[in-house]
Amino acid sequence: MKVIPLGDRVLVKQLSQEEVTKSGIVLPATADKEKKAQGKITALGNGAEIKSLGLKVGDTVVFGKYAGEEVEVEEAGEQVEYKILYVGKEKDDGDILAIVE
Repeated sequence: MKVIPLGDRVLVKQLSQEEVTKSGIVLPATADKEKKAQGKITALGNGAEIKSLGLKVGDTVVFGKYAGEEVEVEEAGEQVEYKILYVGKEKDDGDILAIVE
């Protein structure tokens, strides 16, 4: 299945965070833990706000912890989680907070 965001929305794959305890034990990705509020843009809508911000596929962005809508897409026989984030016109409207360079 392919997800194509509409308008001023972007599709983001959240980055997983490898966690190390104080004693140096690395917790595997399968352990239940909170995900970073960062992700890579995998698809863009065709909205004017996206173009004005210069967002492009492959950019790493920071977004609010509870921002956007989560979707699961089947890829190569497994479920992959994505977020659909809105890029708003007003400073308080958008889900994306920053671009990581």
